[in-house]
Amino acid sequence: MIVARSMIEDMAAALSPYGLILRGGFNFAGGEETPFGLSGAPAKSIVLVGQAGAAPWPHFLRWKESQSQPIDNPLDTWSREVIGAVAEKFGARAVSPSDRPYLPFQQWAMRAEGLKPSPLGILMHPQYGLWHAYRGALLFEDEIALGEARDVIHLCDACVDKSCLKSCPVDAYSADGFAHGACLAHVRGQNGAPCRTGGCLDRNACPYGTAYRYPAEVQAFHMAAFARL
Repeated sequence: MIVARSMIEDMAAALSPYGLILRGGFNFAGGEETPFGLSGAPAKSIVLVGQAGAAPWPHFLRWKESQSQPIDNPLDTWSREVIGAVAEKFGARAVSPSDRPYLPFQQWAMRAEGLKPSPLGILMHPQYGLWHAYRGALLFEDEIALGEARDVIHLCDACVDKSCLKSCPVDAYSADGFAHGACLAHVRGQNGAPCRTGGCLDRNACPYGTAYRYPAEVQAFHMAAFARL
């Protein structure tokens, strides 16, 4: 059975009240090793769920403020609840980027939307720039009626200035990769206030997708989670 296009539209409508959107999908190739679906049989297709800009933030905040006790990893918990409810409604298995063992979300995203990593490792989107995220995925044991991802212009290839590699005070990003320890020490240190309150300076220096840039409070939330402040 093939999942009808109307069902895809219904899933998008179910996610919309939470600021979440469908981020593309694809059918797994025959013979490809795949995760299991709802019944435990191999999944035949996947639809990714995520966000563009900070659209989920007010919905998440209302949920967070309604909780009687503090919750570890609240954004992940909220995302699991919302996406899990949609998965249950449409007969899919919901999975999360934080599931252990880790699932290949970045590879799935590149395959679903034709994206490539930026120098910061975040996938560069032709419209959203670096200001988007994947919050989960729906796994189906049937094929889905979606075409393959089309080739998109990779904005980083056309970017000569590479300002995203020139703004970090400790040069956390380079051709050698991400200097996690140096970044963490700086963010936690006495000179890290701009990063703690306004987010990664390298990420903010990127000239693309600025209309979708997360507000400072959202970036501060993510930075606090990263640095465990």
